[in-house]
Amino acid sequence: MTWGFERGRVYNRRAEFHARFGGQQQGGIITPSKFPIVAIITGDEGLSHGYSDRWRVDGVFEYFGEGQMGPMQWKAGNKAIRDHLLEGEDLLLFKKTKAGLRFEGEMVCEGFHHEEAPDSEGDLRQAIVFELRDLGGITEKVEELGQQTSGDLNELRKRAYAAARNVGPGKSAPRTIYERSKDVRDYVLARTGECCEGCKRPAEFRRPDGAPYFEPHHLTRVSDGGPDHPRHVIGLCPTCHRRVHFGADGPDYNRHLIKCMDAIEPKVWV
Repeated sequence: MTWGFERGRVYNRRAEFHARFGGQQQGGIITPSKFPIVAIITGDEGLSHGYSDRWRVDGVFEYFGEGQMGPMQWKAGNKAIRDHLLEGEDLLLFKKTKAGLRFEGEMVCEGFHHEEAPDSEGDLRQAIVFELRDLGGITEKVEELGQQTSGDLNELRKRAYAAARNVGPGKSAPRTIYERSKDVRDYVLARTGECCEGCKRPAEFRRPDGAPYFEPHHLTRVSDGGPDHPRHVIGLCPTCHRRVHFGADGPDYNRHLIKCMDAIEPKVWV
């Protein structure tokens, strides 16, 4: 479950989402101010406003941004989707049905493109189309990739910071979401070095290649795995990682780790 939502289950928007998290009660993009969540809603009624959300054969969900009239702008909900990795926010996809909102899963925005689409008056305009992937599928694939925890730390850091940014087509050489997720993981584990970034103790054991074993933990997101901003990911020993997720003081310990990030990953690098 993610934030208490079970994939495939239908929820009442007002009673089971807004009562818990707040956020805008109208529209298809919800950005609660007190929670690191961006919730997006797809549905057939969006067709009347030129929103033709669809799944591609490669597993990408194309989601049209908000804005019923004229060209879509980089503000409000559109900016929140594009920058959810930078801000350490979970991107939750719901589908509107007659019974309520069906939770489709946690997504990651791997990029976006523009295309001509009609607005609510039928006039063609530039629409923002986000390209989203299921977080679970990303995590499973990245776990199969080998880790690079040695090499030039500055170069690894540069690649990790680039991985957290979604840029439009033609602005930089494209990298797959799997490569970007690997870049963040590799940098965090290289930065961790020989001692846990939580308890500061040496690694409990080593990998077959001799590297110390640590696990990346996402500080502001419910689910571990996938790309994120390096300031939101910390390298932990298995004991500290289990403490965060299952310990009685897990939430308090996580808040302590967030405070530690100013020293571990200074903002000067952002």
